[in-house]
Amino acid sequence: GGSVTLLFECFPGNDFNVMLFGAGHVGSALVAILKQLPCRLKWVDSRDNQHQDPDTLPANVTAIVSESPADEVASMPSGSYYIIMTYNHQMDFDILETVLRRGDASYVGLIGSTTKWKRFTLRLEQKGYDEKSYQHVHCPVGINNVPGKHPMEVAVSVAAEVIGVRHSTDRLKHHRAGVSWPELEDAVKVLASVQDNSTGKSLHVSQ
Repeated sequence: GGSVTLLFECFPGNDFNVMLFGAGHVGSALVAILKQLPCRLKWVDSRDNQHQDPDTLPANVTAIVSESPADEVASMPSGSYYIIMTYNHQMDFDILETVLRRGDASYVGLIGSTTKWKRFTLRLEQKGYDEKSYQHVHCPVGINNVPGKHPMEVAVSVAAEVIGVRHSTDRLKHHRAGVSWPELEDAVKVLASVQDNSTGKSLHVSQ
C-alpha cells in the first residue's frame, strides 16, 4: 500500500497589454522597467525620433509614431493598461477621453498635478461624463510612497502602481473564474478511480 498526494497551486497569467503615451524622459525611463515585465507594450508618441532605436527594443515593445495618438487606443484589446504622459495637455485629454469612451480599461494612469486633474474632470463633466466613468483614473499617477520628481523616480512609482493593479486584477479574476474546490476534488476522485491498480496506492489531495 501507499499514498500519493497532489498539491494544486494557482498562478496568475503572464501576459497583459500596456499602451504608453509619451516618449519623453519619464516615458523612456518607464519603458526601461516595463520591458522587463511579462507584458506587451505599445509605446506611442506623435513626434519622430523620440523613441530609442527600435532595433534596440525587446520583442515585447513596439514603438509607434502617430500624428493622432488617441486613434491608437482602438488597436488595444479589452482590459488593457493605459499610461498617459505626453508633452501636451490637450493631447492627454483627447487620449483620456478616448479611453474612457471605450470603458474597458483595467488601468488608466495620467501624469500631472491635482490641479490638472481638477481641470480635466471639470471638462469631462461639461461633456456629460459622470463621476463613475472617470473615478478609477490614477491622477497624479504613481504610488505616494515614491514622491520623487526625477524621471526614474516617477517611472518606478508608476511601474509599482501598475504592478499592484495587475496583481489585484489577477486575484479578482481567479476568484471569479477559478474552479471551485468541490469541483476540483471530484475531478481528482475520478483520476483516483482510474489509477493503475498495480500500484495499490490511494490518492490524496492537498488544498
